[in-house]
Amino acid sequence: MTEYSQRSRRPGGPPLGPLAIVTFALTIAGVVTLLAGTGSAPAPFAPAADVAAWYAAHALPIRIAATLQLGAAVPLGILAASVYARQLRLGVRVPGPVIGLYGGIAASLLLLVSTLVTWSIASGTDPADPGGTAALGRLAFGLGGVGYAVGMGLLIAGIAVPAYILRLMPRWLALLGLVIAAAGEVSFLSLVLDPLQILLPVVRFGGGAWLIVAAFLLPPDRPRRDPRLVTTEDLS
Repeated sequence: MTEYSQRSRRPGGPPLGPLAIVTFALTIAGVVTLLAGTGSAPAPFAPAADVAAWYAAHALPIRIAATLQLGAAVPLGILAASVYARQLRLGVRVPGPVIGLYGGIAASLLLLVSTLVTWSIASGTDPADPGGTAALGRLAFGLGGVGYAVGMGLLIAGIAVPAYILRLMPRWLALLGLVIAAAGEVSFLSLVLDPLQILLPVVRFGGGAWLIVAAFLLPPDRPRRDPRLVTTEDLS
């Protein structure tokens, strides 16, 4: 084997596992900071005055939590691109990797914009305009809650489906990923059906944990067959 072919088979890009861990850790840190600093958050469609009062009363922990969530958005995008490159290296030539890349980049960008909107609200809430504050808060929820969950679902589906078909990871894990992905896609209905908002933390936290396990189990390369092992089928 030539030096060039040896280099071409080395896994490229950053390691997937640490990227998934950093993304999940920053996500958890942001949520813990928000809950510790505010006690609770108003419902997305709570009265405008209640939403504005919440932002005004807890500006600092909200800004810190938004900063941590923004930090989580960056490694998520890098993870999506790295997984896509890994899948191509594994010889996955189906739409799954592109769908996963699209979902991961979308989730990363939507979360990034959502956190900036949240940070902006907490940095300068106008007590005289609770309606404007509530509208921006709902925009942040739509981007970083529902939009993020839909994108995350596509990312997980783009990994789980090829992994299930090609047996790149245990099938039970791929099936679990498909369940989480389905929850992410159904979560868009939470914009009109409040009870379905329960799916959002399931996708955010369950999906983040699933990505960690999948990132470590996804093989860096498919084993190359020994050319000396030629079967009758190969010669036909």
